[in-house]
Amino acid sequence: MSEPILELRGVCAGYGNIQALREVSLKVMPGEIVTIIGANGAGKSTTLMTICNVVRATSGQVFYQGRDITGLSADKLPGRGLCQVPEGRRIFPRLTVQENLEMGAFLRKDAARIEFDLDKVFTYFPVLKERRKQPGGTLSGGEQQMLAVGRALMTRPRLLLLDEPSLGLAPLIVQRIFSIIRTINQEEDVTVLLVEQNANLALQTASRGYVLETGSVVLEDTSANLLANPDIRKAYLGE
Repeated sequence: MSEPILELRGVCAGYGNIQALREVSLKVMPGEIVTIIGANGAGKSTTLMTICNVVRATSGQVFYQGRDITGLSADKLPGRGLCQVPEGRRIFPRLTVQENLEMGAFLRKDAARIEFDLDKVFTYFPVLKERRKQPGGTLSGGEQQMLAVGRALMTRPRLLLLDEPSLGLAPLIVQRIFSIIRTINQEEDVTVLLVEQNANLALQTASRGYVLETGSVVLEDTSANLLANPDIRKAYLGE
């Protein structure tokens, strides 16, 4: 069996005196889509930010492709194939759509492949091609989310961390983005770790899931089992 592409071992992290993660351990295998679900404030986004060392782990270890990356500067990770699409998109509003996408390839030197990948992003998100000369800040929320995902794809990621990709978006746009996430996973062989408030959609998209409560993993199972779990259905699926 192959080793995990990502593994957290007993990770603790927080903000000042507030402990946000308590002994979080999880694994993501190559080729998987894995989701983390939980209530607001459970530590989902903090988990992703700790993986990228935006929030420092106070104890425990983070391994990526078998190497300990705990404490590794966040700017070193895209060049290693680990890229995050943060909550709230965080595109460059004054740069054009194309310039935003080119920023995703900033560390790359393979010009011909960059052009190929740019065309592929435009295939996934045709609206971005139509708006390629527009400032990113003039796009709708859904278009900005597409741009944020496209920018991450321009890094040629092996592991993509997605933080609340459905946040504030209309249902049809959400379905489009999640369809692309599944396509990227299957056709581009990109592993995905997904944090998503819409637990039903997340579990329908992922093969496995972890449930976080107050900074701790309280349950791990296949998505099918989590969807069938009456406690999960009551707590997170509104049933």
